[in-house]
Amino acid sequence: MRSYSAIVDPIRNPYAPGAGQRPPELAGRGRHLQRFDVTLERVALGRPERSMVLSGLRGVGKTVLLNALRSRAVNRAWGTGKIEARPEQSVRLPIAQAVHAAIREVAHRHRDPERVDELAAVVKAFALRTQLPDRKGIRWQPPTDVVAAKGRADSGDLELDLIELFGDVASIAADLSVGLALFVDEMQDIAPSELSALCGACHEISQAGAPLILVGAGLPHLPVALSASKSYAERLFHYVVIDRLERSDADQALTVPAATEDVDYEPDALDELHRMTDGYPYFVQAYGKTVWDVAPRSPIRVIDVKEAAPEAEDELAVGFFGARYERATPAEREYMRAIADLGADARDDTVATADVANLLGRRPQSLSPARDGLIKKGLVFSSERGSVAFTVPHFGAYLRGQRSEASSAPMP
Repeated sequence: MRSYSAIVDPIRNPYAPGAGQRPPELAGRGRHLQRFDVTLERVALGRPERSMVLSGLRGVGKTVLLNALRSRAVNRAWGTGKIEARPEQSVRLPIAQAVHAAIREVAHRHRDPERVDELAAVVKAFALRTQLPDRKGIRWQPPTDVVAAKGRADSGDLELDLIELFGDVASIAADLSVGLALFVDEMQDIAPSELSALCGACHEISQAGAPLILVGAGLPHLPVALSASKSYAERLFHYVVIDRLERSDADQALTVPAATEDVDYEPDALDELHRMTDGYPYFVQAYGKTVWDVAPRSPIRVIDVKEAAPEAEDELAVGFFGARYERATPAEREYMRAIADLGADARDDTVATADVANLLGRRPQSLSPARDGLIKKGLVFSSERGSVAFTVPHFGAYLRGQRSEASSAPMP
């Protein structure tokens, strides 16, 4: 039984509000992990299975879950590699690096070194098609002495080269009765033509029953972008929407780590924390960490939560909201403020671009550069033509609060 006099020690604070940092209790994601376990086993047995795509707002834990899924694959002796897509950057080189990492994890178990060398030669050929010099003007290539293959994965047509590369890589995994998994974060930042090529390659590999899967994660409009790139993409992947936590899961994310330190929460403290965080995982960790540092002893009370709230809000205003706001140009900030004034806060609060234009007294076409810039920066998304929404939960409330503070500030 937990002590009701235990001191809440800041040094022992169990919460982890970091970007992509795994929380001490990965609450509410158990069914996704279990489904992925089934996928791994089915693929290793040669059973047909779809790759997976995670989508959701910023701060809901997509990267954390992506990393957790990768850990499940590693625990089953799969080869894995991970990339983070970036705007204006081809995925050819990152994929080559990720595939090389995945091969390295399983190659030492293969009984035929010549086959492994042949695959390394194909990976090198694929990588060398990337015209991306480093600071010394030398292109990256796998650290291996083999000569690059000719006529295999080196045509320059990304889809064809991916099909050949993935097929060869998967054959090595099949020899070991395991699979290979590639994990792609920020997948919405892949250029449409390359996204189409990646879908095409995944389709071919899936049809062949090869033991290779792709797990992508991105913003809410990622499924729309995939469907636009290939008409069959909606059937190619298992789509998982990652959203805020249910109340019981949000409570679990707070109470389980606290219990390891012999600390408890009063029920009304949990009520207040849920009201403030709305179940968004990043907010749960941020508020949990701040409340822990303020509370003197167990159980943590509602008065502790209210005392800590301003500090938590200030940290979110600077690190979560403010950092994103500062990346925008003046025109983009004006556009975002208009979205906020129309009542948008998060995923389900979409507004019409025509309404934004009307509010600003501008023609919709004249606002396209600002809208497109915000989409490229990952600050807003468009799930359907003529609509827009924030990628960050509660961003609208933050912007409206900024304006309210500015209007109430005393004149100098």
